[in-house]
Amino acid sequence: AARRFGAAEIVDPRPYAVGSIKTTYENYPTTGDVLPAMGYGEQQIQELEQTINNADVDLVIIGTPIDLTRVLKIDKPFQRVRYELQEIGQPTLEDLLKQKFGK
Repeated sequence: AARRFGAAEIVDPRPYAVGSIKTTYENYPTTGDVLPAMGYGEQQIQELEQTINNADVDLVIIGTPIDLTRVLKIDKPFQRVRYELQEIGQPTLEDLLKQKFGK
């Protein structure tokens, strides 16, 4: 969303990461300049909040399925965005799930 609407810069969140988020970046170095929400347990929420609040940014773009502002306090401006999966080609997600789990 930030790129689509012409953000001057996308801030790399990795230097600001703490706890399991930092570990995730170490285990998956190609994650890039997105901040993964690795779950919504109490500790994970605290780490996500701390990581976001550590970052030196003008605006946080939130693209998670849940409303993060209901579970954490962000101390900087933010904008929530939504997205939908558009399947292109084969196999589809449904095909893969049927192959893996049957039915």
